[in-house]
Amino acid sequence: MVLSATIVVIATGGTIASRPGRLGVVAAVSGAELVDAVPGLADEGPIEVQDLMNVNAYRLEAGQMLEIARAVRAAAGRPDVMGGVVTHGTDTMEESAYLSDLLFGGDEPVVFTGAQRHGGSPNPDGPANLLGAVRVGRSPAARGLGVMIAFEGRVDGARAATKVHTFSLRAFGAFQGGPLGEVGADGAFHLLGRPLRVTNLAGTDAIEPRVALVKMVAGIDGTFVNVAVERGFRGVVVEGFGLGNANEAVLASVRAAVEAGVVVMITSRCPSGAVEPVYGQGGGFDLAGAGAVFAGDLSGPKARILLMAALGAASSPDAVADLVRPHIQRQTTQ
Repeated sequence: MVLSATIVVIATGGTIASRPGRLGVVAAVSGAELVDAVPGLADEGPIEVQDLMNVNAYRLEAGQMLEIARAVRAAAGRPDVMGGVVTHGTDTMEESAYLSDLLFGGDEPVVFTGAQRHGGSPNPDGPANLLGAVRVGRSPAARGLGVMIAFEGRVDGARAATKVHTFSLRAFGAFQGGPLGEVGADGAFHLLGRPLRVTNLAGTDAIEPRVALVKMVAGIDGTFVNVAVERGFRGVVVEGFGLGNANEAVLASVRAAVEAGVVVMITSRCPSGAVEPVYGQGGGFDLAGAGAVFAGDLSGPKARILLMAALGAASSPDAVADLVRPHIQRQTTQ
């Protein structure tokens, strides 16, 4: 059945567009070639391809992620467009998808997908993933879900989705809650839950790339936090131990950073659970007392994306904290 509304496929590169050569496996194939390589995709309805960039995801910079988010917003906001699909590399897909979700806020489905096997492989997974993503984008049940990641039949919300394996075809999952849906054996999208969406950053047109991510390990001191402040970073995310703990040396650096006007967010290096200010002697209780903002159940990379967007929308630390607060409550599906 030919549908009347268009799906816009925004091609950005990644493994799905990569081929082997003398420089290794690199992104080289256009979006039109990706679409043409999917059996049966032409029967799904009208598709428009936009070649935005052609890079592997590990090379993406903050400005390029913003460019993707702007392209998503522009395409999905058109009256003739039913939804969007972004082909993207897996290494930073969760970050680009989350930024796009924060800045978009519309009801049209936007689905990120890609591949674990490049197109020169004997059995590439990209074509099936792209077909599944288009079908999610066309599904009325997907409206209002925000930006999603669809991979190997599983569909996760951008906030929760994370890459869980280096080479398995089921590359993405969610440590906080289950999937939003799945593409079944019948090829249709089946809704399993809805995210609790926060759209107060929708329409933001700038981000702050100078946000550092510091991971706590046993015996670490505050050097990396200090260097970030000295280099003019406006934000620091500390991926702490357990419930969001550090140590007294890092605490001193966090206190100095906050006093210098740098926004510090605390998350956990644990893949599941939320942070809470409980422990003293450099733990979360003291970090909160020093002015750090606790990031709920967001991962370190997602907290960094949120802080980049909030710093792009507001200038003062207090205003930034007000913007991020609705996003850092425990998020589940409903």
